[in-house]
Amino acid sequence: MEQSATLDIETLKITQEQFILASQSLHLQRPGCDAVYPVGLYGWRKRCLYFFLLLLLVTMIVNLALTVWIIKVMNFSVDGMGNLHLKQDGIRLEGISEFLRPLYVNEIQSRRDSLLVLGSEKNVTLNARNEQGQLTGQLTVGPEAVEAQCQRLEVRSKDGGRLLFTANEEEIIMTTEKFTVTGSEGAVFGHSVETPLIQARASEDLKLESPTRTLTMEAPRGVEVSAAKGPLKVSGRKDLQLESTEGEILLDANIIQLGTLPLGVYTASANQASHEQAVYEVCVCPSGKIYLSPAETSSTCQAMSNICLWS
Repeated sequence: MEQSATLDIETLKITQEQFILASQSLHLQRPGCDAVYPVGLYGWRKRCLYFFLLLLLVTMIVNLALTVWIIKVMNFSVDGMGNLHLKQDGIRLEGISEFLRPLYVNEIQSRRDSLLVLGSEKNVTLNARNEQGQLTGQLTVGPEAVEAQCQRLEVRSKDGGRLLFTANEEEIIMTTEKFTVTGSEGAVFGHSVETPLIQARASEDLKLESPTRTLTMEAPRGVEVSAAKGPLKVSGRKDLQLESTEGEILLDANIIQLGTLPLGVYTASANQASHEQAVYEVCVCPSGKIYLSPAETSSTCQAMSNICLWS
């Protein structure tokens, strides 16, 4: 036991000596002076950093000032921007608005107390398209004309119920009670006109004229030409023909005058005294020519038949 305790004490001494020697060797290997490295920006790098920070600050201030100026000028608010107000049922614009690109809307409506004006330096064009994007209708208001391209054009009354005017490729229909033409030259129709009544104003004459062709009036139940408060004059450069295929021609008037008819001269016999002729009878040639012959107790047309040879 004494021997083992002596070995432990010696072992402990050897271990302490080794620790002291190791500590001394480490202390001897440590350098005498450590190197010192400065941390941070110095010189021109520091100046560049401060310059960029100052430039960023100035840019932020300018952007903030421009943002405030734009908000003030454009009058931004919760409801919209300036004259533009956003509503639940659409957009409301106050004053004059200018659009540089096409405008696509379902409805354009003005206020109740103001007019809706669409203006352009060249023309105003309204287009209607179907679901496939194809053009179905177009209205162009230009400096020289107003053009409408559609399958059917309709004009209705102010209440929207009564149809006043309609036009398509085949016909034009006017349902108004009166159609008035106030031009000095009247109205010119290139083709037929169907109407129940053609009437002039109370203080003006009615004139139906076809300068180079014939004038034809037809009706399934008859044509009536009347002048209620004045004379009715029918004249022509050439023949005037009255024809009735299944009826009669009736001249109903107090006085019927046939002017510029050939007048036959009746020569009295030797034992008769000549006197002034005041009464004549109307004679008709086989060709239809009418002439006058002096009236006597019997017909004198046969005596004046030589007039028919002149026709």
